[in-house]
Amino acid sequence: MDAPAPAPRLAPGDPIIRVRDLVVGFDERVILDGLSLDVKAGEILGFVGGSGTGKSVLTRTILGLVQKRSGSIEVFGQDLDKASDAERRAIEKRWGVMFQHGALFSSLTVAQNIQVPMREYLDLSPTLMDELAALKIEMVGLKPDAASKAPSELSGGMIKRAALARALALDPEIVFLDEPTSGLDPIGAAEFDDLIRTLQRTLGLTVFMVTHDLDSLASACDRIAALADKKVVAVGTMDEMVECPNAWVQSYFKGERALARMKG
Repeated sequence: MDAPAPAPRLAPGDPIIRVRDLVVGFDERVILDGLSLDVKAGEILGFVGGSGTGKSVLTRTILGLVQKRSGSIEVFGQDLDKASDAERRAIEKRWGVMFQHGALFSSLTVAQNIQVPMREYLDLSPTLMDELAALKIEMVGLKPDAASKAPSELSGGMIKRAALARALALDPEIVFLDEPTSGLDPIGAAEFDDLIRTLQRTLGLTVFMVTHDLDSLASACDRIAALADKKVVAVGTMDEMVECPNAWVQSYFKGERALARMKG
């Protein structure tokens, strides 16, 4: 069978992810209800919402890890419901995922963790995979000797960087980041934000970043989407979010923590 024709690359600003009227639930509980959102090619979009409101659920639904009840999801202009297995696999090669807390395989070294997507989707020699893993390790700011370390030997910040290196293993066009700075001290978080922004600009990435970190939203994101009442209630720049009249958005971006951040 012939390989599926690749989906076209999009120009900056075109919707690279389109979610329409998405409904997701577990048993009797509805988590997302009528959610719609566009992610533009070449941007860093911060996705923010209260704890337990479904921020990570949206990411996992786009990735196919959570089943939706209704609605549509398009990635690279292709409706994922209508994609064949081969087309779906081709799309998956074009995105990378950094899960919350890193989700590295504890029994594998850093290099072997980075090589997992390569083994899944590519047919490469061990030597070439080692070279590519070393390149990704350097790209995220880890020292070369990190390649042979187990996740248990890494600090929290190093785990984040190793997980990011794995997300970049296949040179993706879209990177999904789930709470990438969670658990990091302010300096480490700021350095990670700078790394994300640098990689996004250098590699031309589109980044969908689930976060609750106000500093990340302000320093790294081009636009912000706010989740409340089971749907996206506001999308815009930080300045636009501050002026948004929605009650939850106001409490988040003009609350005590936000004011303390601005004073600091």
